[in-house]
Amino acid sequence: MAGIAELRKLRGSAPASVAPSERGDNKAALLFLGPWFIGLLLITVGPILASLFLSFTDYNLLQPPSWTGLDNYARMLDDARLHQSLRVTFTYVFVSIPLQLALALALALFLDRGVRGLPFYRSVYYLPSLLGGSVAIALLWRQVFGTQGLVNQFLGVFGIEGQGWVSHPDTALGTLVILNVWTFGAPMVIFLAGLRQIPEMYYEAAQIDGAGKVRQFIAITLPLLTPIVFFNLVLQVINAFQSFTQAFVVSGGSGGPVDSTLFYTLYLYQKGFGALDMGYASAMAWLLLAIVAGLTAINFVVSKYWVFYDD
Repeated sequence: MAGIAELRKLRGSAPASVAPSERGDNKAALLFLGPWFIGLLLITVGPILASLFLSFTDYNLLQPPSWTGLDNYARMLDDARLHQSLRVTFTYVFVSIPLQLALALALALFLDRGVRGLPFYRSVYYLPSLLGGSVAIALLWRQVFGTQGLVNQFLGVFGIEGQGWVSHPDTALGTLVILNVWTFGAPMVIFLAGLRQIPEMYYEAAQIDGAGKVRQFIAITLPLLTPIVFFNLVLQVINAFQSFTQAFVVSGGSGGPVDSTLFYTLYLYQKGFGALDMGYASAMAWLLLAIVAGLTAINFVVSKYWVFYDD
């Protein structure tokens, strides 16, 4: 009995000797995580909840918001410019993203062949991804495709009369598609990393069986690279829906000509900061969130039919 009592006494005293150390570790962790949690609440969660509230109000920044219920969302059904902005944005996304990923994959395959000076080429090709969303590049793009731009000068060498590509409604959006395709660097680097992870023995076995380069790409490279394709696809679709600077600079903030470059984010900016209709702009932001979330969910659901993992 004395032994049992002594054992209970030891068991009871053991946690007491460990607890202060654990509490100290917890306090240290909270101390270091505190600024992050504060930033999360004040910079992320707080504005998100505020925008959700404002989406149900009439708010012009100058007067207190007044509750209007679902009026802002109902207005979207009759807003012709909003419908145009959705058409422009979806066209931009579904045309530029496949072209961008195809170009990124093609260059990654080229660089994966062991090109001399690979770090240099990798850096050069990645540079457009860093600069593509800047105002300077958008201004440069506007000059390149302008009436007296480099494109028309090149066409003039062959006796072809050019036009103002960024000022014509049939070609203005195409110049922005080309600009987005040009920023292929980030997905290219990710593709290149994925190619380096494919075991060489698969290609050696395919060569023994007589498979050519095209057959190896279709049967080995592409299936094993589908997780990377899926990853790039999701990221680039999300980024494309948030594109703003290119359309704002190239069109002068108007979305013209004839609203041919009226991106959804640009129209949201016009409503929020141009017309001071912050309630409607907040509702538009939540619609954009719903669209992006819906497309992302669809990508994840459909991925099980075409994305192949090692297991």
